Amino acid sequence: MVSVENNILKVEIAEKGAELLSIKLKKDGTEYLWTADSTYWNRHAPVLFPIVGRLKDNHYTYDGKTYELNQHGFARDNVFGVAEGGSNAVELEFGYNEETLKRYPFKFKLKIRYELDGNKINVRYTVINEDDKEMFFSIGGHPGFNCPLMVGEKMEDYYLEFEQKEVLHTYDFKDGVLCQELYDFKNPESKIELSKDVFKHDALIIENIKSKTIALKSHKNSKSVTVELAGFPFVGLWSKLEGAPFVCIEPWYGVSDNENCSGNIENKKGINKLAPAESFSCSYSIVIK
Repeated sequence: MVSVENNILKVEIAEKGAELLSIKLKKDGTEYLWTADSTYWNRHAPVLFPIVGRLKDNHYTYDGKTYELNQHGFARDNVFGVAEGGSNAVELEFGYNEETLKRYPFKFKLKIRYELDGNKINVRYTVINEDDKEMFFSIGGHPGFNCPLMVGEKMEDYYLEFEQKEVLHTYDFKDGVLCQELYDFKNPESKIELSKDVFKHDALIIENIKSKTIALKSHKNSKSVTVELAGFPFVGLWSKLEGAPFVCIEPWYGVSDNENCSGNIENKKGINKLAPAESFSCSYSIVIK
């Protein structure tokens, strides 16, 4: 485990999966990141790579061969090395090996950087193609936040606030993959009032969102978490249907397969491409108040 801190925040990161473990506000000790209570969901904020979501039948094809990959890929279950570190920033990295090549036939390096800036955590993903052929990948974040943040409150005291008014066209699911049809999720006044029924269709997956930020706020206190996610083509919002006390706000470059997909990774919805020796970077931020 590694940690970074400044005068406002203390943040802990696991070397396994380069996953955020804790985000604490130092002045009062409030924990903002989901605690990974296995009663509900035993992760905090996994990194999703080289796929986001689920593949149809958990496999894909490339160059005439079939490969199996579980939901969200393998980065979250592998140990990263610390490439560089300091008091308020750390960069971790993970690269291809014999085991990854069995499931994902591309040579890559993945770098994840966490840097504190006041009450903000900047998260940057960098993917490098170290192969001699074009590489296909998805990447995304899956941070979960405690909801409620304060003792004595409940999820229904909280809401998600979008920077702009949105007409949310989102997907329904069938066997863990996306149905072709979209349905409108109504969110009057750019807000989603939270309850377990919000997630009765599983995650809300939003494509081409206009808002640059989504904030988790309370009707009963001034604490909030804002995720700055401008530029990400997909956003996932998720909690467990059983009324789990957390909400995930997930910026993605990629998305689950749909039910009628070909299974060819080159034609996968939301897939990203990198030529040999090229790199790709994207960033999002978590603002704590």
